[in-house]
Amino acid sequence: MERLIKAFQNSMRAARHLMRHEAAFQQELALLVIALPLGWFIATTWRGYALLIGSVLLMIMVEVLNTGIEAACDAVSREFNIDIKLAKDCGSLAVLISVVLAAGVWGIAIIERITGLAI
Repeated sequence: MERLIKAFQNSMRAARHLMRHEAAFQQELALLVIALPLGWFIATTWRGYALLIGSVLLMIMVEVLNTGIEAACDAVSREFNIDIKLAKDCGSLAVLISVVLAAGVWGIAIIERITGLAI
């Protein structure tokens, strides 16, 4: 149980840091706050609502991992290094993919709501 408590404390420390210092994380949290009630009106089923909110949470999770990659790379060296550049670029690509995924899920849900058709 102590291990779980420590893990939770570490997670909350990271969340506080990201909320204070990372603009992308702050924007995605704001998006989540908007998505929670909006998804309720857009989704036609509980499953659909879970998918809408899950896609936003996935995007936030990828952003957190990307920030961790960037922090680790910066801790190793702030000098230009082609491998560090690749690691950071790959993290950025992962965020982009998660944004496209979330936009696609929300786009399909909105189309379904407007047209009444299941796509």
